[in-house]
Amino acid sequence: MSQQEEKRESGKKVDAEWKKQVEDERRRLAAQERGQARRAATGRGPAGEPGAPPKPSFAQFLSGLATQALMSLGEMENPLTRRREVDLVQAQQTIDLLELLQEKTKGNLTPQEENFFANVLHDLRLRYVRAVSAVGGGARPQGST
Repeated sequence: MSQQEEKRESGKKVDAEWKKQVEDERRRLAAQERGQARRAATGRGPAGEPGAPPKPSFAQFLSGLATQALMSLGEMENPLTRRREVDLVQAQQTIDLLELLQEKTKGNLTPQEENFFANVLHDLRLRYVRAVSAVGGGARPQGST
């Protein structure tokens, strides 16, 4: 093989390696961009990333259940229907679920969490009694406990 042919073959080898490196880098960047887009769409970031949402708290969990109960009591607008709807059976079931959760978590909560839990349940029970009184003169709806 002549020197010129060796130089050409060597150039092809370098060119092929360079193209492979570029293609690998392009794939890596595309995967990274897809991950960023997915995190942006879900509102989540990798652990420790600045701006990543904080981990959910027990109080947030309780607030979500309480919000469901308030919607069932007609105290809040249902975001899907944009109306206030009363479903006392569903409200009672959600309150019962919260009571069960309170019993099962007894001794495992911080004093602040216990206090928050007790206040949420007390408020929901009062609102439930008021709603039942307004609807049926104090009688509980059929099927509730």
